Formats: sequence, C-alpha cells, structure tokens
Amino acid sequence: MALFTLHGLCYVIEWSMQGLLLKKMAGWEEVGIANFPGVISLAAGLLMWVTSLHPVRKRFFELFFYTHQLYVIFVVFLALHVGDFIFSISAGAIFLFMLDRFLRFWQSRAKVDIISAACRPCGTVELVFSKPASLRYNALSFIFIQVRELSFLQWHPFSVSSSPMDGRYHMSVLIKVLSTWTEKLRSIITDVQEQNRGDSELQCGRITACVEGPYGHESPYHLMYENLILVAGGIGISPFLAILSDIIHRIEEGKQCMPKNVLVLWSVKKSKELSLLSAVDAQTISSSVSDKLRLDIQAFVTQETQAPLEDGIGGDDQKVPGMFVKNGTTMSGLVGTGDNFWAAMYFLASTLGFLLAYALVQVYYVKPHNVVAWWYLGLLFMLCMAAGGLVVLLWHLSEKRRLEDDKWDAAASQSPRAEPQTAPAAGGDDDAPGVGLAALRTTRYGCRPDFEAEFAAFVERAGDAADVGVLVCGPQGLQASVARECRARNLRRGGGAGKSGRRAVFHFNSHSFDL
Repeated sequence: MALFTLHGLCYVIEWSMQGLLLKKMAGWEEVGIANFPGVISLAAGLLMWVTSLHPVRKRFFELFFYTHQLYVIFVVFLALHVGDFIFSISAGAIFLFMLDRFLRFWQSRAKVDIISAACRPCGTVELVFSKPASLRYNALSFIFIQVRELSFLQWHPFSVSSSPMDGRYHMSVLIKVLSTWTEKLRSIITDVQEQNRGDSELQCGRITACVEGPYGHESPYHLMYENLILVAGGIGISPFLAILSDIIHRIEEGKQCMPKNVLVLWSVKKSKELSLLSAVDAQTISSSVSDKLRLDIQAFVTQETQAPLEDGIGGDDQKVPGMFVKNGTTMSGLVGTGDNFWAAMYFLASTLGFLLAYALVQVYYVKPHNVVAWWYLGLLFMLCMAAGGLVVLLWHLSEKRRLEDDKWDAAASQSPRAEPQTAPAAGGDDDAPGVGLAALRTTRYGCRPDFEAEFAAFVERAGDAADVGVLVCGPQGLQASVARECRARNLRRGGGAGKSGRRAVFHFNSHSFDL
C-alpha cells in the first residue's frame, strides 16, 4: 500500500502541476490505463490500510472488520484500472485468495448442531459441536464460530479444547466471557436451562451456530518432543486441555506418543478458574498411563493469597447444561479433510477451469467482437477466475451428499447425548481407579510462576541433554517472559555443559494469535 500510495501521489502531483487534476482523475479511457477505477481502488485500499493499524484494529475491531470487506472493490477496480495483461501479474495470488473465499463461504453456510452447552462456575462457556467422522484436526486447531441470534456478520475464533481422539463425532471449545457477544451467548444458554428446568422437552431454535474451520498447524508439534512444558495464562489453558487429552488417549491406546515428561504452568487470576481442568474428557489417568507419563500441573492464582473456604467443594456440580434440539447437520469437512491429494486435485481442477473459461472467452467473444477496451478485458479476466472457482461449489455439493450418508452412521453408532463421553480405552483392563487431573495439580496463591526456577527444576528431572518443547498460550507479556527465559538458557549453552557434555535446548512455540 505504501508503493501504491506513492504511485498515485506522483500522478496527482503531475496532474496538479498541469492543471488537469479533476479531468485526469475522472478519466476512463477505452484503450490504455483507466484512471477513475484506479482512484476507487486506491481509496478502498487506503481505508483498509488505515483501519488495519494496530491501535485502530485493537479499539475498533468491527470497524476494521467491516472496512476490510472493501477488498472486493479493491481487486475488481484494480483489474478495471490496469486491464487483463498487467493484472495477470498478480492473478496467481488473487486466484488462490478467491479459492479460499469460495471454500470459507460454502463451508460456513451450514448450520451446525450444538450437542451440548454448559456455563462453568468461572463464567466460561463450553460448546460441543457435531462433526463428521471424516473431518480431521489436531489438538492445536482453532475454529471460527458465528451465532446468528447474536450477529449475522461476526465470526469469532476459538481454540479447540477437545482432542481428536475424544470422539469421532464431536468437537468442543471453551469460550471465556469477556465482551458483549460472549455475555449474550452465556445469557442465552442460562435462559434455556431455566426454561427447561423440570421439562422433558428441550427448547428449540435458541442458538443457530455456523462453524468455519478447523484451521491451524497441520503437524501436531506437541507430539515432537519427549519433554514438554506448557505455559498458559487464563483461558489459554484451552488448547492445552486438548493436548493433555490427546497424549493420554494415545498412551492408553498404545499409539506412538513422544511426550514422557510434561510440565504445565498455568497462571490464573481467581481460583474458580481452576475448574476448567474438568473439561478434559480423558481426565482420569490410569496406572498404565502414569507409568509412561510424568505429568506435573502447577497452577498459580495471582489475585488470591490463600485458598478459599469452598475450595474443592464446587466444580462440575455448578455448571449449567443447555441442550438444544438438533436438525441432523454436522460441521462441514471442506477444509478439514486432511487429505492433501484431494486438496491438490480441486486446486488443479479450479486452475484448469479458469484457463478453459479464459480460452473460450478469447476465442468465442473477444476476437469475434474485436474487444479492445483494457478495462473490459480486465473485467472478463476476473469473471473467468470466478468461473474457475465454481469447482469448489461442485466439491461442496458432493461433500454435502456424503455427509448426509455419514450422519446416519453416526446416529446408529451412538446417541447424540452420549457422544461426548469417552469410550473405554482399548486395552485398558486396569481395575485400579484412575487419578484425576485435579489431583495432580499443585496450587500456589499470591504469586506468579518463576520461569527460571521452574525450568531449572524441569531440566534436573529430564536430564542435561534434553530437547525441551515449550508451548505458550496467553497474553503478550507472558509470551515475552517465556521467550526471554528460553533464549537466555539457550545462549548459556556455550558457557559450559552439563554432565552429559551439553546443555538442554528449549524450543519456543507460541500458540497465541491476536486479531
């Protein structure tokens, strides 16, 4: 945008010196550059650019979001401004973006069943969505959620809090109540619960949810390290609950699982937030798992100096369930199939469709009618790109037909109410009672985690030559503190070595994103 602005400014200065500013800016030549579409495109780009600046985006997010819909004006009028030949320089990237928009549009149109909803004691909302068995994701994925009763335009991203091994037909998220949108969502859920208290029939149609995703890391890099440190702040524990559940399930089922030593450092403001640990489906650790996994959960309550009197009394009994009537619709698997072959095939088919449409237009329309206007050729070029993107629609229709068949298989395999419950692990014949995650938690009040001391103690347990994966999800200040500690320990590797001849290496990974 800086180059575009400089480009336009130079012409404005030249036209002003010639006394032809308004005439030139309003010019729309048939052959050559059309100036007026360029003015419109630059104006739309400047509006998007200004509202993208961090202070504006942070304070006026909806202004930033709605202004960014001008990207359609920006791209279309850019094509009208420069014509098809010059526009083709950027056509590859714009075509990829167009295919992405087609994918997101068709996937997000489906209304997704909410299997269950709950308001936890700490004010956090848990939603469990229905998904097809073929949809693949990992514990580090996130989804965008729209609730039409709250807004037709707002889409909010949330980390997935369930492991892909928790169940074939469901996916859950934890939503911290922070703003107007989340407060209204909690109010709807609690209102449904109050209205249905004592009734056998459930309230219908109170939440209409649409889901886009899952997105995120293709490779579950939490499974790449034998020694793992998870650092979370507040609701940042949500993706780590999915990670813990994923690790526990893999060990129970005898699947390949690298993590053997896991340390969780969780900082919260109030002790009532600690109840989020109960959101993990695989919260019971059997003796067979504890023999293979050393799990240490350290919780730090920063705004309380001692444990409240009701500590250990509340918990799940305080959560408010809200069940919703379902219409048999699951989450779309358009972007979550995990099959790179079919993704490559649809991209190739879309590209061939675009090229074929462009060739037909050239042979049967442009040349026979002697079309020479640059702006019109640019418009035809854009229309051919859109025609190539229609391949996504055909894929969507075939995927929708397949989901219709899969939903009957899901209904036959288990009831929707029982779906979120974790089935007994294969080979889990250990009769000894398991240990809950809450029992593994050590809580400290009135302090923050001392990363230097915690990391040093972890290295003593893991060994001097350990490769340690560090995952952080939380505020920027927390990420910066952990990153500094990782960098300081890695830099000290050259100043001496441990007993094994080398020091531990810390690999920093951030799972936080800021819109």
